[in-house]
Amino acid sequence: MKTITRKMVGSMSVVVVSIVLLVGVTGCKTDALYVEDRVEKGVPLTSLENPAGLDLPNINVADRTEVDLVEEMMLHRAMYARYLRVLADYYSEHGLEYKAIWARNEMNDLIRVKPYRYILDAEVPIATLQPSESIAEADRLFEEGRALMKKGGEGIPIFYNQETMKLALAKFKQLVDQYPTSDKVDDAAFYIAEIHKEYLEEADNLIALQWYQRAIDWNPELPYPARFQMAVVYHYRLKDSEKALEMYQQVLEHERFNKSNVAWAEIEIQKLTSEKTRHASGEPVAEVGPEPAESSEPPAGETIEASPAPPANVP
Repeated sequence: MKTITRKMVGSMSVVVVSIVLLVGVTGCKTDALYVEDRVEKGVPLTSLENPAGLDLPNINVADRTEVDLVEEMMLHRAMYARYLRVLADYYSEHGLEYKAIWARNEMNDLIRVKPYRYILDAEVPIATLQPSESIAEADRLFEEGRALMKKGGEGIPIFYNQETMKLALAKFKQLVDQYPTSDKVDDAAFYIAEIHKEYLEEADNLIALQWYQRAIDWNPELPYPARFQMAVVYHYRLKDSEKALEMYQQVLEHERFNKSNVAWAEIEIQKLTSEKTRHASGEPVAEVGPEPAESSEPPAGETIEASPAPPANVP
């Protein structure tokens, strides 16, 4: 065997130190190095999942969907980041700068965590937002979005301008992201859905459905035909008769302010119910008349009517 000289050992040490420094600079420390680094700085460590002194309840997953779990995780993840920022500001204001540094360090570590979306629904804010405030800046963004939609040819296919519609979409999303307590978030959600359904080169029906649903979640008395539009997507685009029938029935219950939509829903309910009776599995075929003629999808822009006495937030 060759003798390992001091010079070789010294060279190896330089290489090891260089690797450690490189790993540290790139933020890719191993867990052991990470903990040792904090201990050397005198920062008291605690378990992230099982912190001392706190009796945390178990997470109940019974009867919960993937969407439920992901939405709750997103809520807690966002609140974790916000509390760190608030805590850092609190310590600074009260002269506890060493603790403010701890909070900022934890914030910096959190920034390096990649927040996966997990499911498509995660692109849409949680259902439990409670729009309650009149916020001038949010109102301005909403009006700018509506003006851009009209400029982009809303309801007039030959005048559609996709780039202008994308600008409108950005305004509405900015409103929801920055002002989630604004009383305009439900209105913005409806028009985000409309743009995804009608005004982009490739309609995204699933995203549109989610935003229509959020508009309803945030305001069950929404003065726009979100339920009707959902029924149209399920019926004509996704060919889901069961969901379409459910949404048409909700139109009759919640959206009677739009007479043409109500009339359309009544006709389609009759057709879908007849088809369901005719083709029910394992049951005798009912004696019914000729198969109803299939209707075409309602033209874009012809389903949005204001009620005779529209609420104040109807543009």
